Amino acid sequence: MSNTIATQFYREKYLKSTLAIALRNGLVAEKICSVDRSDAKIIKAPYQTAPTTTVQALTTSTYNISDYTTTNDTLTVVEMFYSANHIPDFEEVLGEFNIFAARVDDLTYSVMASIDKYVINVMCEDGTGAYTTPAGGFTTAANINVIMSNLISKVQGFNETYAGMYLVIENTDVPGFVQAQATNGFNFADAALRNGMVGNYMGVDIFVVRTGTFVTATIGTRTDLANDGHRLFGVKNTCTYAAPRGIRMEEKMVTGKTGKEVVVFGYIGAAVWAPKATLTVDITLA
Repeated sequence: MSNTIATQFYREKYLKSTLAIALRNGLVAEKICSVDRSDAKIIKAPYQTAPTTTVQALTTSTYNISDYTTTNDTLTVVEMFYSANHIPDFEEVLGEFNIFAARVDDLTYSVMASIDKYVINVMCEDGTGAYTTPAGGFTTAANINVIMSNLISKVQGFNETYAGMYLVIENTDVPGFVQAQATNGFNFADAALRNGMVGNYMGVDIFVVRTGTFVTATIGTRTDLANDGHRLFGVKNTCTYAAPRGIRMEEKMVTGKTGKEVVVFGYIGAAVWAPKATLTVDITLA
């Protein structure tokens, strides 16, 4: 006599439905920019020419009046980012996990990742600070201390530096950093050897994005982005991106189909403010 067990007999376990969809990139823009979520389409930031101070003999007792000018600087929300899908009713009703919630989560991440890429490339393009690495760039461990010290020197001496400094690199740059961290100092090297790459080097917060973040491409209305082979360094919160009301979601009934139409969207503008543009450094890899 033989016994059989139906295939439906066993208990089944489902993992979170987003698990096999995508490995998600870390988002960086909100960590290095100031973010405005008010309803303003335009943010104005007029600035004046810097005054100069004259030193003269005490007995002179006179002074000269000099003119100054005011320049308008603005951030205008000009881009719309969106991701949309139709979710059939049967997928939600008959599924063993919540397709609707999972899909909205994935749509939201897609929009946020696109915004992150856009803001990083705008900062890299519009920043007026510039630096070219030694040959081999960040992938050569011997270059790391030289590069970091040169970058830090470009922003030292300003009050804004106390907000903290950042460096955005791609994952292909990591080997040089890991090797440099593991061979410099004692406690620091031990930490790198135990835990891998340390997220702060010489007082600079390091953010790693995936290959393909820095691009030469058109994104939205920006047709001038030419950042392939570039990286980004600067002082935190000296650039701004506007996201009126943040990222929003709408769901709508559709005609001729079951289920719902879902769209996740946001309106975005980004600005590197002219008086502080030198504190955003466009790094060219040699």
